[in-house]
Amino acid sequence: MIVGLVVGLLTDRFLDHGGRDVLEAPVLQRRNFRNRVLPTAAGLFVVIAALIIEAGRGTLGAFGLGDEPGLNIARPLVLFACFGFGLLGLIDDLLGTEGDRGFRGHLKALFQGRVTTGVIKIFGGAAVALVLAANVSYVSGRRLLTDAILIALAANLANLLDRAPGRAIKVGLLAWIPIAFVAGGDAVGIAIAPVIGAFCGLLGDDLHEHLMLGDTGANVLGAVLGLAVVLDVGRGPRNFVLIGLILLTIAAELISFSDVINRVPILRRFDAIGRLPE
Repeated sequence: MIVGLVVGLLTDRFLDHGGRDVLEAPVLQRRNFRNRVLPTAAGLFVVIAALIIEAGRGTLGAFGLGDEPGLNIARPLVLFACFGFGLLGLIDDLLGTEGDRGFRGHLKALFQGRVTTGVIKIFGGAAVALVLAANVSYVSGRRLLTDAILIALAANLANLLDRAPGRAIKVGLLAWIPIAFVAGGDAVGIAIAPVIGAFCGLLGDDLHEHLMLGDTGANVLGAVLGLAVVLDVGRGPRNFVLIGLILLTIAAELISFSDVINRVPILRRFDAIGRLPE
């Protein structure tokens, strides 16, 4: 697992350094919370890093170096989660508007006959989550639906947290710690390690406001963590995680997470770690 983290980090740093011209494209420029113009959708580098690493692992495995291809179902599922949720996030990053926000805003637009990028992301994310959950061993259709909801809500929560530099990645890494403890060096831990390492590679630039993850990155981070829970956590704890995600999603429609973080000292200090001064 440690090797996967390091390889993911180094691959992302290489792509980030060599691909800056891509991020400087005018279509990717957005204003952050300080009204500074920064490139968004930097999470695209995580998706590319995951693809390159998985291609390398599969090739080496076919030559007898590492796991033989096809033995670890978690690896292609993680890659599909990166591509599926990354694509939906990229659509929102490139074409999204600020007019409709939250589940209520996008569903209201749908009832008015307008299909926003948020609507595409909601239903597309649900479809990707169902495909992922359907390829995991499950007991019943109800379990399939609850696992899909967990994955989709995890992706959405990471997106909701991506409102300040480094916040989504820091919370994601904090959430990954117990998952890593449960997974250890098993198939799931090995599968998600390069993705987590790639996000670590973006953390410094995100904190220093050189770029923004965008929905492209936040969606992938949350979805991969949610998928890891579905793949490697028992039914009881998994249900507990699902309930927590549902409550946080409802809360996000009623309150601002940023306001709550700013009012609670310990959360405010954690949120400020590594960030540029106000």
